[in-house]
Amino acid sequence: MTDTFEVPIDSDSDVVVVRQHVRSHALQAKLSLVDQTKVVTAASELARNTLVYGGGGRLVIEAISNGVRRGLRLSFIDEGPGIGDVEQALTDGWSTGGGLGLGLSGSRRLMDEFDLESAPGRGTRVTVVKWVR
Repeated sequence: MTDTFEVPIDSDSDVVVVRQHVRSHALQAKLSLVDQTKVVTAASELARNTLVYGGGGRLVIEAISNGVRRGLRLSFIDEGPGIGDVEQALTDGWSTGGGLGLGLSGSRRLMDEFDLESAPGRGTRVTVVKWVR
């Protein structure tokens, strides 16, 4: 079972809209307050990366269920330059933009599942899941 909602990410104000929609969907999914905060924080970081490094893109929010558990899946998709070395990009402290280098690795730690698909010239797709406890 999935219920899907899409949010464009093309400007700084869209990052705020992403946060609002993710918070609303996390609440609807009945995530705990702590998990809502984790999901919104990860979404904010990933939306910013989509905008800054991917040149914009979109977020797909899905309420998911596998018959045993319910959760929220977020997919951040861009058609930007892609990531040449995914393993390095997931290393704490590594950044191409002069930041702290904690966006991807921090988001991975905040979520229950994390998947990053990227290749130079082919864009990036980061999919994260938080399950209801």
